[in-house]
Amino acid sequence: MDEFSFINAIKPKAYNQPTLIKGIGDDAAVFRSTSDIVTTVDTFVEDIHFSLDTMEPFHIGYRVLAANISDLAAMGAEPAFYLVSMCIPKKWSQKALEEIYQGMHELASIYQMDLIGGDTVSSDRLMISITAMGYVPKERARYRSHAKPGDIIFATGTLGDSRAGLEILLHQQECKDKDYYIRRHRLPEPKAAFALGLREIERVALNDISDGISNEANEIAEASGVELIIIEEKVPVSQTFYQFSEEQQYEWKLSGGEDFELLGTVPEKEWSRVQEIAHQANTPIKQIGYVRKTEEPRVLIQSKEEIKQLTKSGYTHLK
Repeated sequence: MDEFSFINAIKPKAYNQPTLIKGIGDDAAVFRSTSDIVTTVDTFVEDIHFSLDTMEPFHIGYRVLAANISDLAAMGAEPAFYLVSMCIPKKWSQKALEEIYQGMHELASIYQMDLIGGDTVSSDRLMISITAMGYVPKERARYRSHAKPGDIIFATGTLGDSRAGLEILLHQQECKDKDYYIRRHRLPEPKAAFALGLREIERVALNDISDGISNEANEIAEASGVELIIIEEKVPVSQTFYQFSEEQQYEWKLSGGEDFELLGTVPEKEWSRVQEIAHQANTPIKQIGYVRKTEEPRVLIQSKEEIKQLTKSGYTHLK
């Protein structure tokens, strides 16, 4: 495979962002902005973060960009640009690689994102690293450290679906709504539109649910120096999620990860407005708990039988 013919094959025919001055074709891209710029990077490794046993190349491209868009959403940023670097083994054909980019392009087009550069090198395993950038009005970025005692805790969408889809694919399970769960795993929908709608809210703490709500909630608690109380029966799940065992339900909804929904906290007085914004963005949302003052940041999960500490138990890197 020739690197330059591959670059020409994936090079955008047109750009969407008015702030872009120079895209692919020079040593670096150039863009101009009067807003704050938010940037994020994620790296994905074959047989660790994705596998051809459970998805097609198109799905791989779609999902890796979705992870970055979800990060931007959690910061309150409007997606604008992305760069892609790949370490490519010989077994991957140019056709398969182009399908990965097609998956990215499919999702990027929804948000008018532009591919503005990247790099390719040879390797013994496929690795994809994406850097994404977005804009947020000055001083309006959302941080995990913005939670305060008295806040409402909320979550968008339904949790555990992606993990359910992965398990169905891995074990060739037959179950109700099989295609739905598989789609939720392969083609997640970042909640960027909802996050942008929150710009009118003065204070919101956000975190994207990529590693599992147990991890994300603890990150907010630690950053804000507060205690989060999550009510287990209020954690949103799909209608047919109850077909799985109680143990699977508990683990998948709290630690499954890769749902790319949003976990957040907001002052109680703003909750009705947040619900309106979610409705306008066609985003299901549910109150799942509250924030309390504490001397030791932590997360508690309350069930009908007991209340106990919820420690980080989702996906962790370098483990």
